[in-house]
Amino acid sequence: MADFSLIETLRYEPDTGFIRLRLHLARLTRSARRIGFPQPLGALERLQQAVAGATSPQRVRLTFDENANIAVTTAPFTPLAPDTIWTIRIADQRLDSTDKLLRIKTTRRAVYDRARAEYATDEADEVLMLNERGEACEGTITSIFLDDGSGLLRTPPISCGLLAGVLRTELICQRKARVGRITRDDLKTGKLYVGNSLRGLIPAKIVL
Repeated sequence: MADFSLIETLRYEPDTGFIRLRLHLARLTRSARRIGFPQPLGALERLQQAVAGATSPQRVRLTFDENANIAVTTAPFTPLAPDTIWTIRIADQRLDSTDKLLRIKTTRRAVYDRARAEYATDEADEVLMLNERGEACEGTITSIFLDDGSGLLRTPPISCGLLAGVLRTELICQRKARVGRITRDDLKTGKLYVGNSLRGLIPAKIVL
């Protein structure tokens, strides 16, 4: 377990503070417990120190390792235009649904990097990954959501082999999304969205 750190990437808004802060800290604590890391007791204080005096939106990245080391970096955050629609393509690279580390956000990102590298940035804004059974899992940096006409967005179960995304958790708790498997054929019929806590929900079109 010594070859990676846990990650949380948050958005900070000067007027409202950290977006979904409680869910980020809960996931960090839960992840540390699951893999035997110490508890991240100083995480909130370090986050607050990092944005002290910030007057514009910030992308804030926190890492936490097995020795309880916390590192926080910040960068200016620019939101997407309101009418943005991302182009999504499907990777040949597959996820292994039995790999439980896929359920935790860590610096071990080689499988996602390989998937992203299959397409140039002008070919795809995001790349969707399937598991060994051909079920849709997640994007390389986003959770996926399908509007299938039921009135709730459908998002794949963690057991398919994917991260418990913070935005995903929030939408499920708000009863705006439900868990359900998504096949490749499903992607042809519903309206697709991708999203994460940093950028929120993004309409998408998939190229199959």
